[in-house]
Amino acid sequence: MENIHKDTVSIESYDEMAKYYENFVDTKPWNAYYERPATLSLFKEIKGKRILDIGCAGGWYTKYLLDNEADVIATDVNKNMVEITKKRIQNKCNVIQADINNGFDFIKDGFLDIVLASLVLHYIKDIEKAFIEINRVLKINGEIIFSTHHPLMEFVYFKRENYMAMELLEDEWNMGEEKIKVQFYRRPLSKLLQPLIDSGFYIEKILEPEPQEIFKEKLPEAYERLLKRPNFLFVKARKIK
Repeated sequence: MENIHKDTVSIESYDEMAKYYENFVDTKPWNAYYERPATLSLFKEIKGKRILDIGCAGGWYTKYLLDNEADVIATDVNKNMVEITKKRIQNKCNVIQADINNGFDFIKDGFLDIVLASLVLHYIKDIEKAFIEINRVLKINGEIIFSTHHPLMEFVYFKRENYMAMELLEDEWNMGEEKIKVQFYRRPLSKLLQPLIDSGFYIEKILEPEPQEIFKEKLPEAYERLLKRPNFLFVKARKIK
């Protein structure tokens, strides 16, 4: 895709990670026993809802939503992830290579009931612009459900000096036998949630959950750490204007 926004990060990283996602993301403990249970707990109704899955990655949520009879549009900025998702769902919905930084001009105003953004927002520099676009495509009383890096985790883990600063950080992730460098934006909690409110949303629920017990069997040290210090933040908000 030629029109990738100048502030979009980690495109090449996810090119490298695509095969790993296809083969292992369904059972990776961080996703299967920590992120997904918390995100799914924020859904009230799925059947018959028009849902946008932003950053569909390996397509796990896209398939889950389709299996539960939602009308789904899936997007990802990475072409490899788009192909993996299409393969997983056997072309049962539209999967579009698109960058939220450029907007979703293929979705009309007020068309959607729910927008899901699982572990996506920390890759976005202009978060307010993204929330405004999400607001546009949602109907009144439509919902955004998202998970993202916890601001406290990033501040502590990366030993930053100024909590209030927004910064572009780089980390190294283990992907099987490979280590891949990934970039994302760190921001304080206020600079994540206030733009959401300013964009016309009412926050209904915030989660800082513990991992499921099975996580302990797979990664005992990480499990104990998560009991004291959350890695992800989960939010459900409703469009009120």
